[in-house]
Amino acid sequence: MSLMLSDNLAPQPVTDIFTNDTNIDRRKCHRTVPMKVLALGVGRTGTASLRKAFERLGYGKCYHMMCASVENPPDCLMWHDALNAKYNGIGEFGRKEWDQLLGDCQAVCDWPACAFAKELIEAYPNAKVILTTRDVDPWHASVMKTVYWRVSDPEHKFVSNFSWAAGMYYPMLNKFFETFFRGDFPGKGKQVYEDHVAEVRSLVPPERLLEYNINDGWGPLCEFLEEEIPDTPFPAATTWPTSTSAAAPATVTR
Repeated sequence: MSLMLSDNLAPQPVTDIFTNDTNIDRRKCHRTVPMKVLALGVGRTGTASLRKAFERLGYGKCYHMMCASVENPPDCLMWHDALNAKYNGIGEFGRKEWDQLLGDCQAVCDWPACAFAKELIEAYPNAKVILTTRDVDPWHASVMKTVYWRVSDPEHKFVSNFSWAAGMYYPMLNKFFETFFRGDFPGKGKQVYEDHVAEVRSLVPPERLLEYNINDGWGPLCEFLEEEIPDTPFPAATTWPTSTSAAAPATVTR
């Protein structure tokens, strides 16, 4: 039996006709565009807005958790493999695998990518790095009400036993919280946040790093990326579904 979960991708059920998700096997993909930007702040720091901003600036595809949770669930298997490699020493996950998973992306943000700050910076040394930040207390409260709710929701766990997509997404999301947040997000999440910010700062020369608050809008982002400021408002954010029956995110304020 293969140690790599992504080597055992199940066929997409013929009944999966009510959503727009796809069944792309990233193991068969490769890099087609250069990786230009690594946004390595944790989720709930404006990453949904940032994804839209990158795409508005012409960065092609920006990888975000929604790419795995909603758009192409098999990606969750590769992310799970990456987490196993980093935190459990199971298998290997290097530049080849990153190019398979992220090969059509010119930018990346959100989790689970933030767990691989060191690995992604080493894999793409020419990419600029952005660290989105937010006051830690409201950030923690926001995660507790949204993403962590998805981890601890018994309905989501139950559905994962039967759903093709949730069966890949739920285990990966749990693995992420067990490893990156040290198995105790309510108690250790704030410290992990602070440690992560310090780690990213230590990994990147100042000229390659932008510490960025999403409320600052286009100005500092475009200056750092050397792009012209668009003539449209900075994108509004989205949030996670509040029910396991929901597939699409709801629009809310950033």
